[in-house]
Amino acid sequence: MFIELSKEDFSKKVENRVKEKECSYMDAIIYILEENSLDISVSPKLLSQPIIEKLQEEGQKLNLLPRKKNSLPFA
Repeated sequence: MFIELSKEDFSKKVENRVKEKECSYMDAIIYILEENSLDISVSPKLLSQPIIEKLQEEGQKLNLLPRKKNSLPFA
């Protein structure tokens, strides 16, 4: 099953999944890609700027991405 998704539709589905299942943005993105039989290489075209920023924030919290230099050491 292949469904054409726009950035807006994809972003809404990701946000809804995160809120309903209380999962990470990365997990929500992977789930929606699998649900729609889409390859992960398609995801950069579907990610909106707010979703990208939330992914970066998640990655920094998990120490998968370097933290910004101007952020405070506590949070």
